[in-house]
Amino acid sequence: MRATVIHGERDIRLEEVPDPILSTGGDAIVRVVAACVCGSDLWPYRGIQPTEEPKRIGHEFVGIVEEIGADVSRVKVGDFVIAPFYDCDNTCVNCQNGTSTSCLHGGWWGSDDQLGGFADGAQGEKVRVPHADGSLVATPTVPTDAQVPGLLTLADVMGTGHHAAVSAGVTAGSTVVVVGDGAVGLCAVIAAKRLGASRIVAMSRHPERQIVAREFGATDIVEERGEAGVARIRELFDGIGADCVLECVGTKESMEQAIASARPGGMVGYVGVPTGGPIDVRPLFGRNVGLNGGVASVRGYVEELLPEVLSGAINPGRVFDLQLPLTEVVEAYAAMDERRAIKVLLRP
Repeated sequence: MRATVIHGERDIRLEEVPDPILSTGGDAIVRVVAACVCGSDLWPYRGIQPTEEPKRIGHEFVGIVEEIGADVSRVKVGDFVIAPFYDCDNTCVNCQNGTSTSCLHGGWWGSDDQLGGFADGAQGEKVRVPHADGSLVATPTVPTDAQVPGLLTLADVMGTGHHAAVSAGVTAGSTVVVVGDGAVGLCAVIAAKRLGASRIVAMSRHPERQIVAREFGATDIVEERGEAGVARIRELFDGIGADCVLECVGTKESMEQAIASARPGGMVGYVGVPTGGPIDVRPLFGRNVGLNGGVASVRGYVEELLPEVLSGAINPGRVFDLQLPLTEVVEAYAAMDERRAIKVLLRP
C-alpha cells in the first residue's frame, strides 16, 4: 500500500509501505476514504519540529472498516467510521474523566511508541486502529461523497474548535473573539454560534477566510493585530473586551493577543499547539482572566456533533477549499505551507 512519509524538512514522499495487519483482538483495519493535512503537520514539514528519521505522518481520517479483531464489538466490517486524531480505549480513568487524549493505553498516529510498536499515519491507503471499540465512531449509514468532508472535520478541527468554545465557557449571550483563521479557528466560529454566542469576532487578514468566517456565523471581522487589535476589540465591546476568547494558533503572539482581548473576569479557551515562548501570568492575575484548554479530546465530542453534520445544520467541511488525490500529497503540503489553501483533503 501507499502512505505518506516525512523524511525531513520539506521532504514529503508517497512511498510503498507494508499493509497493516491485525495484531490484537481489539484492533481494526480501516481503508481510508479521506484524510487531510493539518496545520500541526506543518511544524515538522517546516523543520520547527525536527524529524530524526523517516516516519509515517497524518492524524485525521475517515474510512471503511475492512477487518476487525475477535474482541471488537462496537464496529463491524463495512461500517463507515470516524477516527479521532489519536487512539484511545475510551474506558480508562482518564478517558472516563473526559481527557481521552491522555488515555493510559492509547497513543498518537505516526508515533513509534504506541502499544510498543509502529503507529500508522493517516495519510495513506489503510490504517490499523489498535483500540477500535474505543476510538472509532460508525455513522448510521455510509455517507454520500458530499458528506465526507464534514465528517472528516470531526476527526480533529471541528471538535478542536468546539473544545476551544467549551473551554472558554461560551454560552447563550456570550461575546466571543476568535484568534486564528485557519481550519480550527473557523470551526471555532461554528462552535461559538451553536452554543449561543450573541456576537462573534473573527480576527483575520485574509479576505477568502473572512468570507468563510461570516458564512459560519462571525458578526464582525478585525484585521488589526497587537495593540491595535486589542484596541479595536475593546472598542467593539464596551471598552473592556470580550467575555470569551478562543485561541486557535499556538504562537506566543496569538496567546498574548487572546489574553489582552478578554475582558476582566473573562476566559481564554486555548487549543493552538504551543510553539512560542512562556506566557507571562501577571496580565491574567491582574485582570482576573482565566486560561483553560489544551489538546482537544475530540472523541468525546463526535456523538454530539455528528447529527448536525449529517443533517447539514452545520457545514464544517467548507474549510476544505482544496481536494487532491493522495498522489499529490507533496502539493497538498506546499499549498498549506504557502497559505494557498485553508485545509487540504486527500483522497487515496
